[in-house]
Amino acid sequence: MKKPVIAIDGYSSTGKSSISKVIADQLGLIHMDTGALYRGVTWYALQHCLDENGNIHLKALFASLDQIELEFKNNDGTLVLFLNQTDISKEIRSNEVSDHVSVVAKQKEVRDFLLQSQRSLAEKGGVIMDGRDIGTVVLPKADYKFFLTASIDERTNRRFLELKGLGIEADKDQVKQNLIERDKIDSEREIAPLKQADDAIVIDNSTLSKEETIQLMLSYIQKI
Repeated sequence: MKKPVIAIDGYSSTGKSSISKVIADQLGLIHMDTGALYRGVTWYALQHCLDENGNIHLKALFASLDQIELEFKNNDGTLVLFLNQTDISKEIRSNEVSDHVSVVAKQKEVRDFLLQSQRSLAEKGGVIMDGRDIGTVVLPKADYKFFLTASIDERTNRRFLELKGLGIEADKDQVKQNLIERDKIDSEREIAPLKQADDAIVIDNSTLSKEETIQLMLSYIQKI
């Protein structure tokens, strides 16, 4: 029997990626962190496509897309993102990448570049993907769709603790402002905006632990 395709969308720092990994492990699915892919492209741009003012030169990035090879590799049960054979899993979580990823992710050229690879992976089933437009654009025919949300203060605290755990210094007010700006950019962009699919199950996990959120989502998913 074909395993299900699950789409998880939602705001930044609602736990989409970490929750998806646990559900994938419990159900024997492949997990693809689409946000990591966009962060990978952003990291490449910051290293290779800056203009004289230190800003990302989008046309230079578009011309370089064929030089970008992104791949998830299994490292002791964890999928790690590699860019051109180099592990960039820590680099893509930096504040520098967070400050630029929304601008890069809203570019049609970048989204088209990553879209086909995401759909190809899901064709055989047994996949769980998280992002901002999975249920609406990437996998509109997914068997299950979830949309995660949480209060801005709770998301700020989670993001701050995540950065601290990675050894990255951060200011809470700056983290909050970054999240607010990303929410605005992601929700208002013309191409594939952050949007709840009409048939998505909405879960506000402001007061739910990661484990409680996972159990609630699993309760909606039929046994394979």
